[in-house]
Amino acid sequence: MATNFKLGLKWHTPPERTTLTCRAITVPRMKVCVLGAGTMGNGIAQVTAMAGHDVTMRDIEREFVEDGLATIESNLQGGVDRDKVTPEEMEATLARIDTAVELEPAVAGADLVVEAVPEQMDLKKDTFADVEAAIDEDTVIATNTSSLSITEIASALEHDERAVGLHFFNPVHLMQLVEVVVPEQSSEETVAFAEAFVEGIDRTAVTVRDSAGFASSRLGVTLGVEAIRMLEEGVASPRDIDAAMELGYNHPMGPIELGDVVGLDVRLDILEYLREELGERFKPPQLLKQKVRAGKLGKKTGEGFYVWEDGKIVGTSGDWGDGQ
Repeated sequence: MATNFKLGLKWHTPPERTTLTCRAITVPRMKVCVLGAGTMGNGIAQVTAMAGHDVTMRDIEREFVEDGLATIESNLQGGVDRDKVTPEEMEATLARIDTAVELEPAVAGADLVVEAVPEQMDLKKDTFADVEAAIDEDTVIATNTSSLSITEIASALEHDERAVGLHFFNPVHLMQLVEVVVPEQSSEETVAFAEAFVEGIDRTAVTVRDSAGFASSRLGVTLGVEAIRMLEEGVASPRDIDAAMELGYNHPMGPIELGDVVGLDVRLDILEYLREELGERFKPPQLLKQKVRAGKLGKKTGEGFYVWEDGKIVGTSGDWGDGQ
């Protein structure tokens, strides 16, 4: 185990491994475990492996892991087709990614574990506790939660100073920003480690205090919920609302489409949590609740506010017609 001179943390760094330079900090090639192979998990695994780290992507079913790996392969092939990624880079990235279903072998020897399981507090706390029982005492544990209290999640740990938030954005392989969220318990060394890791995978870190919704989710959800209220009031169609933000404010994706991509169930969970923490201004619209109750969760189910086929929008759902 080698020790990083700046952070005072130990690293799993065999002699043959290279190092990754991050500003004034030298970041060794690490072993990183990502828990969850869904939309966020496979994206985090991809960008981490592309940066040169060895990654184990774990989920509770082999099918989930295989689907996640297939998504990574598809994303990389898309990069090759657009001349953004070389065939050699694609091959090397995939070679750095291992998969697992069992937790203990997945996290064994990891320098960093990133939890990307569903947005449920009890599940995240249980995951943190299970991980801590299987890892080294100096392993950092991060959560990718987009809004839940990381201070509360970290309370499940015996050594809670190792906890931090790493909030990636969807789609991970295209988005530059990562929020480093600092819970009450996190040590300065853990925060410095997290910031260095983010910079080392060629992303931009913004560091925020642990508060409901952090910075980005609180603002993003506010825009998204107002867009849904506009649909309820018949102000405009989903396509026109999205076009207004894409063309008028230079957003890469409109708020209605983004909600479908993130998952309307995820949007609802976040709003209910923010309503509890911050008040009625985050009350979920009835239209959003109806979509979730009907199982129309967005891109992942084939229908939300839009209708999706093969990952692409082919129409709009409900009274708006096909929108074409």
